[in-house]
Amino acid sequence: MLKPIAGPADKNRHGPSPRISPRFAALVLAAVGSALLSGCNLELLAPKGSVGEQEKSLILISLFVMLMVVIPVIVLTLWFAWRYRETNTQATYAPKWAHSTKIEIVVWGIPCVIVACLAVLIWDSTHKLDPYRPLQSQVKPVQVDVIALNWKWLFIYPEYGVASLNQLAIPVGTPINFRLTAESMMNSFFIPQLGSMVYAMAGMQTRLHLVADTPGVYLGQSAAYSGPGFSDMHFKTLATSREEFDAWIQAARASSQALDLKTYRTLELPSSKDPATLYASVAPKLFDQVVDKYMLANGQICRADTPESLQAFQRVPSAPAGRMEQ
Repeated sequence: MLKPIAGPADKNRHGPSPRISPRFAALVLAAVGSALLSGCNLELLAPKGSVGEQEKSLILISLFVMLMVVIPVIVLTLWFAWRYRETNTQATYAPKWAHSTKIEIVVWGIPCVIVACLAVLIWDSTHKLDPYRPLQSQVKPVQVDVIALNWKWLFIYPEYGVASLNQLAIPVGTPINFRLTAESMMNSFFIPQLGSMVYAMAGMQTRLHLVADTPGVYLGQSAAYSGPGFSDMHFKTLATSREEFDAWIQAARASSQALDLKTYRTLELPSSKDPATLYASVAPKLFDQVVDKYMLANGQICRADTPESLQAFQRVPSAPAGRMEQ
């Protein structure tokens, strides 16, 4: 059966097909992107302490230097592809070209300058932002011992004799000297708005120095995957005035719970989403016991600074002249 051929009238019966302008599409994409990113909070770029401010500056400077390389490369790549396309008969065709001094100077000179600038920047920032380097301040620092448990954080205040679980209280404008370790698996201690991330490892002790310059409640978290409870291994950092911090210490001392060895053995058991808890007292040298529990030898603690270790080290023959230990 023959079908009728559609004429011009049939083609235009429903009118012209709608077209979306590129400008309208760009606006729609921008609106959708803004809506999707509206819930994002770039805490790393909103620092509340001097260490975080320095790290933010380092990130932005590194990004700027990277873009100085990436943007020209992308632009020149597209320009060369367009300029020397097959259909462009106006472009210079030089199949025997092999060398250009000007291009060599640009290709090698610019990277050398960038590498030299980055070397100076890295050397300076590496020393300034060393997590083991104490912060210069006229205010006496507060000592906090941190133990990474599965999957929770334990904070001990040795100067005050109290402790807290999944809650860190610090006074504003006061340097905080952290000592960190882990009960079993390695973890990573991170308060994005205050600064550096430092690992906590079982049987070892690491250090970190931070300060909060602005009162607030800041997210603290684990930045290293450590098992099924990792996603809930976070805590609140309460940066308060000195008066409010002292009140928090008094509230901890008034708590009905004590962090003795029995309680700590219970905390060692894996658990997640544990509520914030205050402890009125702490077992003597609990942090040191956690660090040293993997260093027992014949019932004694084996440390590098004990007389026995020092004598053993002195008995080790020195390396011959002209050789270096690997």
